[in-house]
Amino acid sequence: MEALSAAGADGSGAAGPGRERFLADAAARGLDVEIVERLAAHSLEEAAQILGITPADIVKSLVVKHKDGSFLFALIPGDRQISWPKLRNLVGVNKLSMPAADVALEATGYERGTITPLGSTRAWPVYADRTIAGRRISMGAGQHGYSAFVDADALVAALGAVVADISDPN
Repeated sequence: MEALSAAGADGSGAAGPGRERFLADAAARGLDVEIVERLAAHSLEEAAQILGITPADIVKSLVVKHKDGSFLFALIPGDRQISWPKLRNLVGVNKLSMPAADVALEATGYERGTITPLGSTRAWPVYADRTIAGRRISMGAGQHGYSAFVDADALVAALGAVVADISDPN
């Protein structure tokens, strides 16, 4: 695992376009992020082990499709799962769903496994599970093989996220 500067220079070439968008958006929002290059992982648990953290410290950025065709981001700790009833109640709708991978890519500009609200090609509303508060988290950095570390409270503030109970234990 190799730490990279916030500017994204990795000594082996330019950052990919997704990582560049991620870094530019983080900088524009005044967020201090640390990007680390990591080995490919086949599960969230494996990614946590590679990064030397617990699964709870990896926050999944889930793209959720609203019944009206718009989207939102749900930030959920890796040791928890989205609670559809809680999220639907919070958003005030009776139907939300996970879009297909190609639809998520079109909605965010990011492939699954790299998705993050930072640098998304569209600024969708962000809902963060309350359990991410008060700690340093890891999340997608817009490019496969990279993870970002950021203070969860600073991230929530920078994104104007709604913080609520939107998850259940796995």
